[in-house]
Amino acid sequence: MQNPSGCEICNRPESTDGLWCSSEMTTIYSHPPENGSEGVVLDDHLNDVAARVEYVVPPGARTPAGEPLRPVVKTLGYVHDLGKATTFFQDYLLDDRQPDNELLRHHAPLGAFAAYFALDARGFDTETCLAGFVAVAKHHGSLPDITDYIHTRAHRREGVEPRERNSAERRQNAVAKQIKNIDDNARELVSTVFEAATAGAEEWASFRDGFGELLDDIADTVAATGTTTGINRDALSSSCYGLVIQCWGSLVLADKTSAAGARNVAETYTEDQPSLDRLNDHIADIEASVSADPDGSQSERLNHLRSMAREDVLDNAADLAKAGGGVATLTLPTGMGKTLTGLSAALDIRDNLGGKRVIYALPFTSVIDQVVDDVSGIYDTDDHPHLLTAHHHLADASIEDNADADEADRSDDVAGMLGESWRAGLTVTTFVQLFESLAGPGNRQSMKLPALRNSVVVLDEPQSLPLDWWKIVPRLVKMLTEQFGATVIAMTATQPKLFPESPELVEGPEQYFEEVSRVSYHLDASTDRYIEARNEGDPKSYQDAATNLSEQLTAGTSALAVCNTIDSARHLTERLVENAPDAVDVAEQYDDVLRKKELTTGEDVAKRVQSVGDRAILHLSTRLRPADRLTLVDAAKELTEAGHPVAVVSTQLIEAGVDISFDRVYRDLAPIDSVVQAAGRCNRSFERDRGHVTVWWLAAPPDVEKTPAEAVYNRGTSLLPVAADTLASVRSDDGELTERAVARDAVERYYDRLHDDKCVGKQAYADYVDNARADKLSDLSLIDQRPSVDVVICRTDADHEIVESVRNAANAYDFDAFSDAIDETKSLRISVPVYPGDDETKEALNSLVPLVKNERFNRATGVRVLDVRRFENHFDQRTGFIVPDSTVAHQFI
Repeated sequence: MQNPSGCEICNRPESTDGLWCSSEMTTIYSHPPENGSEGVVLDDHLNDVAARVEYVVPPGARTPAGEPLRPVVKTLGYVHDLGKATTFFQDYLLDDRQPDNELLRHHAPLGAFAAYFALDARGFDTETCLAGFVAVAKHHGSLPDITDYIHTRAHRREGVEPRERNSAERRQNAVAKQIKNIDDNARELVSTVFEAATAGAEEWASFRDGFGELLDDIADTVAATGTTTGINRDALSSSCYGLVIQCWGSLVLADKTSAAGARNVAETYTEDQPSLDRLNDHIADIEASVSADPDGSQSERLNHLRSMAREDVLDNAADLAKAGGGVATLTLPTGMGKTLTGLSAALDIRDNLGGKRVIYALPFTSVIDQVVDDVSGIYDTDDHPHLLTAHHHLADASIEDNADADEADRSDDVAGMLGESWRAGLTVTTFVQLFESLAGPGNRQSMKLPALRNSVVVLDEPQSLPLDWWKIVPRLVKMLTEQFGATVIAMTATQPKLFPESPELVEGPEQYFEEVSRVSYHLDASTDRYIEARNEGDPKSYQDAATNLSEQLTAGTSALAVCNTIDSARHLTERLVENAPDAVDVAEQYDDVLRKKELTTGEDVAKRVQSVGDRAILHLSTRLRPADRLTLVDAAKELTEAGHPVAVVSTQLIEAGVDISFDRVYRDLAPIDSVVQAAGRCNRSFERDRGHVTVWWLAAPPDVEKTPAEAVYNRGTSLLPVAADTLASVRSDDGELTERAVARDAVERYYDRLHDDKCVGKQAYADYVDNARADKLSDLSLIDQRPSVDVVICRTDADHEIVESVRNAANAYDFDAFSDAIDETKSLRISVPVYPGDDETKEALNSLVPLVKNERFNRATGVRVLDVRRFENHFDQRTGFIVPDSTVAHQFI
């Protein structure tokens, strides 16, 4: 019942503080005075967000209809928080007073309708108006099923009694009340806003008086013909989703950085560009230090080929830029310097097309730090903080997206936001971050979308993308090139034919594969048994495999064994240690260096190993901290280059981007591309006449039913039979497997079979993009969605000091300091999956203390801390994090 002595709209007694239900509110805030701040006045915030659009959206950006995008998003900036002008919201903001109807304080719905009205008044295409409607409605939330959302939020039934209204109709009624409330209390403010938002085309009164008709107009845009409730899925074009995420991401970035107080606008959005000249100078220094004689030794010939390939790629990159960019492939054998060559091509295209940024995407977090180290060594990144950003899931420990839009506005984590928005001139990231930010991103993820416009994106090793994504990735890349104006380079030795019609930056890749013949392949008897009998065959025992490795140590050669699971690698390492008890454990020497607080470079560790014994053993997996892995890999590289016998047992982490070379490589049975990648760690620079790569089929570890190869590669699409049969098909009659036969013929046949016979890739995923099903896209993930826990492993006093700095910053709500401190933990963190029924792992993780307990840092509260001095049974210096006294099988990849 209405309060007869109160306000007709909010049903409360008249206010005496002048802030609501008066003829005109004295001060209308977007963000309240608190913690000593003066607060932010609403019209100042709206003008500020609109002004920031000048920095977020480049002037040449266009909508699919050919309209300039910048004025579109600028219009959204003016109206996005218009709903905050109500007395309902001001009561909540300043005094935490809730209206009787909570919908009355929600500000985004009113802004969304105002956005559509303003864009329509300015003459923008209907689909552009709809994109603006959704972008504003969800500027604090996640994107929905866009077609259904538009219709649901705008459709109304005539003659429905108030108590029979559905949720959308109740919200429409709340917006109508908000409009009247604003007209009564803030008419002067919103009149000024509408003047700016519509460029003088329409007035506030037109929006106020025509709200009912506006609802019908919006609903009709996507309504099915002849129905009152159905939607027409074909009403929106296949480019609508891309338009929505551009508008949404640009608005979110401008809004959040404004709300968080990033006051130096120009510096906030400005990048430092890594120069091509500096990279050219670095490569010239490398080439000057090595011989590149086309008629010299094999290593000299390789250096000549690297230089020739780079020149070839740069010539074709220039042609690609002249053609306006697009998608290209770069196909070169492993060891040909693809990283620097691809980066050179990207910088050259960026310069020729007038772009701002390069995004370098990799499949694995384990490789990011190495690429970042390489780039940091070329450019002076300490003095140019906007030049380079490393971003993957370990960098995301900042304030969580908040379901309450008004609470989300109170975040002031500026540093975290900018780190996640990829504003640097060069960002090194993962496929997960790149493609999940294009396919149904979360609210904070959307902030990186503006950085993709006019960028050059390098996809390093695209064959590592999950098979289910092999149809949606080309669709997302098409969106990147056509709607974001980006150029994409897919770079690998084993092209998976995701972009079959795209130009190749290497003129005749065949010549390089013919010239670079460094290894011969051999199928172990166990692999032959798999080919003949599949899973009924007899796999190779760990004892036999360890014997092969120890024989290489005895012979004075280096060897690498790549396993398919962490359990498998750990078990093989244990057998190897038993077989070679006098071999020096590299990890043990590293641990001793850490404990004595001595220098911990790979060179230091290698020297210690050499002084202790004449052969060494090393285990590598993702249960070791990234900082430890980098040092240990460097130590192994120092040992191999010095000719010191070393046997390394590793998971797949060593296959991508690790510049290390062994005399022999053993690879557990895997897809062809993984076999070729492993072979890239053998005789990498022609240290010897010929390297040897053996493919064996390892047995299951104790208490595990399936072999590691079956467990990993026969889930969903069975890849092992295709891989095994393909290898057999390219083997000569005398059993020889040449590098050319495997790296080119087998790769091509393998991918042909995957595309033609297996029809890999889920078409439904690509259809979600065409049908603007953002809700479905948000459910997709490139990685298994099993629960996992991040663990910071502290081995030194310095590690503990970093943890304390994180906690102190969180307790003080010092978001900038927190962002810096959490960034320092990345190299100390591992991610541990928790499998259903694995109570021992859960118990082991629960026994560890949280990194922080402050709930405003949601993404960090789940991180645990392992102090190896207190929990020695949770950590092994050789293999890293362990579950104590575990008998449960852990298939950790």
